[in-house]
Amino acid sequence: MANRMTIHYEKKPCYDIVFTDSFDLLYDELSVFGIENRRVAVIADSNTSVLFGKTLCDILSGRCRQVMLHTFPAGEADKTLDTVKGIYKALIEAQFDRKDLLIALGGGVVGDVTGYAAATYLRGIDFVQIPTTLIAQSDSSIGGKTGVDFDGYKNMVGAFYMPRLVYMNISVLKELDDRQFYAGFAEVMKHGLIKDALFYEWLLDHMYEIHDRETDVLEEMIMRSSTVKKLVVEKDPKEQGDRALLNFGHTIGHAIEKAMNFEMLHGECIALGMVAAAYISWKHNWLSMDEYYEVRDMFVPFNLPISIDSIDPEEILRLTKSDKKMESGQIKFVLLKKVGKAVIDKTVTDAEILEAIREIYFSDEDAKE
Repeated sequence: MANRMTIHYEKKPCYDIVFTDSFDLLYDELSVFGIENRRVAVIADSNTSVLFGKTLCDILSGRCRQVMLHTFPAGEADKTLDTVKGIYKALIEAQFDRKDLLIALGGGVVGDVTGYAAATYLRGIDFVQIPTTLIAQSDSSIGGKTGVDFDGYKNMVGAFYMPRLVYMNISVLKELDDRQFYAGFAEVMKHGLIKDALFYEWLLDHMYEIHDRETDVLEEMIMRSSTVKKLVVEKDPKEQGDRALLNFGHTIGHAIEKAMNFEMLHGECIALGMVAAAYISWKHNWLSMDEYYEVRDMFVPFNLPISIDSIDPEEILRLTKSDKKMESGQIKFVLLKKVGKAVIDKTVTDAEILEAIREIYFSDEDAKE
């Protein structure tokens, strides 16, 4: 039995998200698109290819014109145009045309890369998202953002391109290592902080079940997280306004990610960015001091960092200036008016950003005190 949510684009139904606990319904969902007459390329990274690649190919084998598995190295370092070029080459050699189909099998990097390849191969080919990480299931697979990094700068090349389907098999989350799982949780918590205070409280109340990865609790968590994302992206599909609220924590987070040469996971960096943004919200007199410390400290039981000792605060500030969210030379900073209500603020100064970065910076001198 599966739950289903429909995402609308320009007020019309665009694609469904299917929430289930196995791959048993996958072929039935894909058959709606006439898959038996199509070539299918499953795009995976070196991790998901081993874990789930054969399973998917076995499901599709003999049920479509051709199925192939294309794999690239796992990790943010390969979220590049060269990886997209490799996908193009494989599709051309297999004679894929516009009526064929790509399947993104993996986390956020696989989804973003495959989506961008789909958006640009022959000016557009259908693709399906099968997210296998918490960060992808709760956030990145929904909303049609695709793209790659360029020279280490996050998501500087991309396109808005909607999938035909998002198929979420919640049971695959049990295969994630702890670090990947908790990094994904940062984006879940973000949705509560920016739009749904009751969801934020629910997450804290269900902390132990989340730690234990109880399937029913994870499914409810991901559905509630997806509902927040749905409401935001349907209102503003191409980030002309409110969709920017989803960038809470990302301005400083992306800068840390680049400064650390992607040695930290995306969610870990975003957690640090959210702490910094909550600090600025406190300094703007929107959050009380107690609220700021509660927001900061709630990351700790989910094994997410709230401080870092290996950055140069001045360098992080400089890197925020190359963020794609800059507008007319001014950063669109997302702050919290209160828990569950985020706003876009264009008045945040360099001095305020630097102070917030220093708030999360744990230096050698701090350790000696």
